[in-house]
Amino acid sequence: MCGEFKLFTEGYMKLSVAALWFGLSLLLFSCGGNKLRTTIDVTMSDYKFTPNVITVPAGEHITLNFTNTGFVSHRFVIFELGVTAGTSFGAEDDGNIYWFYEVLPGHEDTALFTAPSEPGEYFLTCGIHGHLEAGMKGELIVIAENDGAK
Repeated sequence: MCGEFKLFTEGYMKLSVAALWFGLSLLLFSCGGNKLRTTIDVTMSDYKFTPNVITVPAGEHITLNFTNTGFVSHRFVIFELGVTAGTSFGAEDDGNIYWFYEVLPGHEDTALFTAPSEPGEYFLTCGIHGHLEAGMKGELIVIAENDGAK
């Protein structure tokens, strides 16, 4: 009788642990699996952003962890929806900027901003003279929470 009880309790414990593991896995995947990231690592180099396409949820607080591996300063500039700098960035673009942040060469920094509330594709570039012309540009894709995830 005692041996049968021991086998029963060992089997029950293994089944309980497996059920608990399955339940926790299901909970984690169902709650967070389709969420857009709100913390993003961005590397700035001479002359590109990595990644150069960033997808964020509309209206959310976003944390950008910048690393400037370049030999010059870089300014991460997000333009208003539907506006670009054209072929070069200049003073005439100042009124079209949604948000910007500058990182000195060889430095790391963390910046916080609120993503635009209007979904769409926002132009981003480096706001240092000549960097856009050298190809330092990208895109911020803002999507509504229910539009999916990346």
